[in-house]
Parts: sequence; C-alpha cells; structure tokens
Amino acid sequence: MQEIKCPSCGKVFQVDDAGYAQIVQQVRDKEFTKELERREYELAQKKESDLKLAQMEQEKKYNDSLAEKEAEIANKEKEITSLTSKLENANTEKELAVSKAVQEKDKELSEKSAEITKLQNEVELQKKEGELRESSLVKQYEGELKLRDDEIERLKDFKAKQSTKMIGESLEQHCMTQFNQIRMTAFPNAYFEKDNDASSGSKGDFIFRESSDGTEFISIMFEMKNEMDTTATKRKNEDFFKELDKDREEKKCEYAVLVSLLESDSELYNNGIVDVSYRYKKMFVIRPQFFIPIISLLRNAALNSLDHQKKLAEIQNQQFDLVNFENELDAFKKGFAYSFEQAGKRFKDAIDGIDKTISALTKIRENLVKSESHLTAANNKIEDVTIKKLTKNSPSVRAMFEELKTKE
Repeated sequence: MQEIKCPSCGKVFQVDDAGYAQIVQQVRDKEFTKELERREYELAQKKESDLKLAQMEQEKKYNDSLAEKEAEIANKEKEITSLTSKLENANTEKELAVSKAVQEKDKELSEKSAEITKLQNEVELQKKEGELRESSLVKQYEGELKLRDDEIERLKDFKAKQSTKMIGESLEQHCMTQFNQIRMTAFPNAYFEKDNDASSGSKGDFIFRESSDGTEFISIMFEMKNEMDTTATKRKNEDFFKELDKDREEKKCEYAVLVSLLESDSELYNNGIVDVSYRYKKMFVIRPQFFIPIISLLRNAALNSLDHQKKLAEIQNQQFDLVNFENELDAFKKGFAYSFEQAGKRFKDAIDGIDKTISALTKIRENLVKSESHLTAANNKIEDVTIKKLTKNSPSVRAMFEELKTKE
C-alpha cells in the first residue's frame, strides 16, 4: 500500500499499487501535455511559416493546373453521369428481370401447388374408391361364400334325407333347374338336354351345345356323381374320368365336365374349378355351385375364338375358291388348247380347200378368157351380118323387109 498526502488539506490517503501507479501516470501525463503543447506551438509557428511559403508555391501551381483539373473533372463528371445512368438502367433491368423471374417462379410454384393438390385429391379419391371396391369385393365374396356354404349345407341335407339313387337324380335335377332358371336370359340359343343315346354302351348325363350362324362353337359333356355319407364304398372322382372321356369322344363334344360331390373333404376339389386335362384332354371337375360358372367361362372363351374360326374359315374358303379357279383355269387352258389344235387342223383343211378352189377358179378363168375370145370373134361376125347379106339368097324375105321399111 502507498500513502499520499493532499497538499491542500494535508490529509493522508492510502492507495494500493495500481491506484498509486495511476496517480503517478496522471502527473506525468500533465507534464508531458504541457511540454507537448509547447513543442506543438513551436512546430505550429514553423509549420505556419512553411505553409505560407508552400501555399504561395501551390497557389502558382494550382492556378496553372486549375483549368486542366476543371476540364478533367468535367470529363470525369460526364463519365460518372454516363456510368451512373448505365448503372441505373442496369439496376432497373436487373430489378425487372428479378421481378419477372420471381413472378414466373411464383406462378410455377402456384401451378405445382395446384397440381400437387390435384394429385393429392386424386390419390385420396382413388384410395377411397379402392376402399369401396375392396369393401364391395369383400361383401361380394362373403355373399358368394355364404351362398356356396348354404348350397353345400343344402346338398348335405339332401344327401342325409335321400337314398343313393335319389341323391344322384337330385343332383341332376338340381343342375337342370339351375340351367333352366337362366336359360332364356343367358343361353337362349343353346341346347342342353339329357344324353339318352346309349347305343355305344354308355352315356353321359347332359350335353350342352351352342351354335352361331350354323357353326357350333362350344359343346360340353356333363356327368353328375354323388353318394351318401353313409355309403360303405367311397368312390373317387378319378374313377369316372376314363368313362367320361369316352362319352365325350363318342358324342363328339369338345369339353368334359364332372359335377361331383365325391371326396367331400378334398381341399383340391373344394377350392373351385379343377383342370384335370393333364390326365384327359379338356376335362374339368367341379362342385355343383360352379355348374353355371364353368359353362359361362368355357362359352365366353369359345366366343372369343369364334371370330378367329370365322376368319380361318373365310381364308380356307378363299383358298378353296382359289383352287377351284385354278382348276377351272387349267380346264379352260386344256379346252382352249384342244380347240386351238382342232381349229388349226380345220384351218389347214380350209387353206387346202381354198388352194384347190383357187386352182379350179384359175382354170375357170382361163376358160372364161378363152370364151371371151370366142365371144369377141362371134360378136365381130355378128357386126358384119346385115339384112342385105342375110337376104342375099332369099328375094322374098328381102322384099318383105323392104315393104316394112317403106311402111315405117
């Protein structure tokens, strides 16, 4: 700590080292300031004297270069004005370009936003439509599943109440009833009847046929098989494949369908329409609830190929017509060649006949020429004949002519 005594009041103060150093610095600064002011005054006096001399020289130089500077300044001002104008124009163009770009971007963003909103609405709408379709399909499949289950339960109930023979007959009657219910609306031109022709030793249960413009495009042989749950001997669907295929071929049907309630626990046959064409050509096994659907599926497929069949038939007919035309052309060529040959022969005969005729006519001409000579000689002789000469030796005739002449 340091002690400082006030020179005015004599009071002693204690200050720390930092405070003491600060006070000493203040005292030094005051003395330094006084010295500095003195030196600055002297320097100012000298500077003022030098400045006056310099000003005099500068005034002379300034006066000399003032005109040049003013001209240069005027030019600079013109350049500055020009550059300022250009800068302002550039700034204006830049602002306009920026404003236009901003407007275009705002428009683009607005359009994009509208498009995004539209797409979002479409996605939302499609999502809702998908949900509605899904809900509708679920309800539809649930309804179909319920109908199938009800049909299975009804058929099981039938089986429990009827004998084996009656069950088979009831399945046939069930299919016939199903078909007749929609015959006039779905299949108005179709043939669907019992197969009663057992001349080959066997027969199916039903035959379906349909034609268009006289051309049969679909035919199906149906066989219905069922048995009671209590039957001791359980038959399998494949036990009837061979006989069904034989009936199909004998009755000239394109497809064979086994409508079966056999093997009721089989997951294979309970899942829907089963294609067994790997065993026998164009053969299917179905449960009764798929009786109408299998007809519709096969019929629609056949209708799709009917146009191709008609076009193929047209092409075949065109080829047949072409073959007929070629045959007729060959026959015409042969006939023409024969006629030409015969005409050639007759032409030669005619030429020979003409040559002979010409030869005969030449002879006749020669004879006629000779006759002309004789006639000329005769004519000359006639010219020389007179009444006087003729009546030379006939005085009475001569007197008669003279009398007639006198009268005339």
